[in-house]
Amino acid sequence: MRINYPGTIRIVRLPCTGKVDIIHILRAFEKGADGVYVVGCLEGECRFENGNLQARKRVDQAKKILDTIGIGGERVWMYNLSSSDGPRFAEYAVEMTEKIKELGPNPLKKAKEKMAA
Repeated sequence: MRINYPGTIRIVRLPCTGKVDIIHILRAFEKGADGVYVVGCLEGECRFENGNLQARKRVDQAKKILDTIGIGGERVWMYNLSSSDGPRFAEYAVEMTEKIKELGPNPLKKAKEKMAA
């Protein structure tokens, strides 16, 4: 079965979402990402014990930072699902893409364009 999701999604694979750090999320925005979403194991089912719970906390912290600096915390989300649930992953990709389209481009892109001009 082939799962289709928007071509704008860039997947970064990690052994566990517990490896996602706030700096990774913020750097994605610095490099021009319009949004970031983290997909981890179902809560209570992390094979590394609590990696997905750590990731959730880091995503929440990144949201606060992005709100503070004016980019918007609503550009970052965390989803939990089973690794065998590819169709749900595709649904999340479409959902996140629609949210980001509503929000528009990353404000840092506009700032960089103004500085370059």
